[in-house]
Amino acid sequence: MALDARDRQILELLWEAGDLTSVALAERLGLSQSAVSRRMARLEKAGVLGPREAVLDREKLGLGVTVHLGVKLAARGGTSHVEFERVLAAIPEVQHVQHVLGRYDYRIEVVARDIADFERVLRRRIMALPGLGEVEANVVMWREERPGPLGRA
Repeated sequence: MALDARDRQILELLWEAGDLTSVALAERLGLSQSAVSRRMARLEKAGVLGPREAVLDREKLGLGVTVHLGVKLAARGGTSHVEFERVLAAIPEVQHVQHVLGRYDYRIEVVARDIADFERVLRRRIMALPGLGEVEANVVMWREERPGPLGRA
């Protein structure tokens, strides 16, 4: 789908403040509310704009630690990726999973109350996963969300 300048403006405004209504977007863009609604419906239908999600403050929910794991499955006698992913999906502390190319097979984001809680999750849940080989943990010290390019090529 080709995006025009108005589509990009809508997406950029929603990236900055995802809770903007079509009325608020229309006011900022100098368009009618119905024009903005039609554009948003077209972007949703094309899959460019997905469902709006609530963004939760992890710290206020008592989840002050985020850890990114690099996980390599065992080379021999291990389990399939399908089985590994199925078991991983049952761990509520796991927030994001990416199957990647490179040194690791997976990048996994885990949240916990504190380091002691993360250690519990790591020992009791992550290290017990079938077919697990190598694991590297990186504790997130600081995080900032930045808008990326929106199809400007």
